[in-house]
Amino acid sequence: MFNKKYGFLALLVVLVTIIGLNIQPNRNLSELKTKYTNQASQFMELQGMQVHYRDEGIGLPIVLLHGTGASLHTWDAWTEELSKEYRVIRMDLPAFGLTGPHPDRDYTLDTYVDFLNAFADKLELGQFYLAGNSLGGNIAWLFAARHPEKVNKLILLDPGGIVSGRKSPGVIRLARTPVFNQFIRMFTLRSLIKKNLLEVYAQDDKIDDLLIDRYFDFTLRPGNRQAFIDRAKTINPDYSALLTEIKCPSLIIWGAEDNWIPLVDGAAFQRAIPNAKLEVMESVGHVPMEEAPQESVLLVQQFLE
Repeated sequence: MFNKKYGFLALLVVLVTIIGLNIQPNRNLSELKTKYTNQASQFMELQGMQVHYRDEGIGLPIVLLHGTGASLHTWDAWTEELSKEYRVIRMDLPAFGLTGPHPDRDYTLDTYVDFLNAFADKLELGQFYLAGNSLGGNIAWLFAARHPEKVNKLILLDPGGIVSGRKSPGVIRLARTPVFNQFIRMFTLRSLIKKNLLEVYAQDDKIDDLLIDRYFDFTLRPGNRQAFIDRAKTINPDYSALLTEIKCPSLIIWGAEDNWIPLVDGAAFQRAIPNAKLEVMESVGHVPMEEAPQESVLLVQQFLE
């Protein structure tokens, strides 16, 4: 009995130690701002949030919307090229990056579209080009359908929004599962971030420590892990019928090796949007603007010209 009692206590101590060592505390927000802002960074008070954004270049404005788990940094290479000819505006969407969680924990597509509309109005953009990847692509095409007077041209990179009945990515399913989703909130490991990047990139050699660290740091921004869970659990209506109402010229760019949203969806978007062109990028995954920035931005420059 003595040995069993102390054997159990020893096991308990080991388990508590393992748990304690693997709990990931939030990053300090001030330190994140120091690390991930530059001279172009600004903060806009909007809908109860301090929205991190960058406004660079001169010319016709183009607004860039990132995807789930990402930040405005996903557009760094594009911005370097496009800002030579255009006014490039990008922001950390609510729930992500330095912007962080929405005060109402509301992550419906309707709320994101309203956010984008308020953001554009506050900058007095009028008409602009609009581009989005993944979640950002879903927001972009829904915005273009609802506000056709504001979008001159639309660029979609592996966007969401076509309901196909397939399974969501593993990390999204985990975030929707009670109890297990608390592991994301408490035990977010750098290895999990790397695993997700290996899923969305087709070319593993393009994933380096700086990329992993950036995604990992923003995941640990105070409030972002709970926001990720809240957004994953959000159920949106099927708005795909509105794709036919998009009036502006549209460019769809799709990574042929996208493991999160397959190429068959790209063909469905092309059929649904009246004036759309589909460009397929071989050996590229879910984030063409990160994985193949020069090749993908060239397609955009040709489309805008």
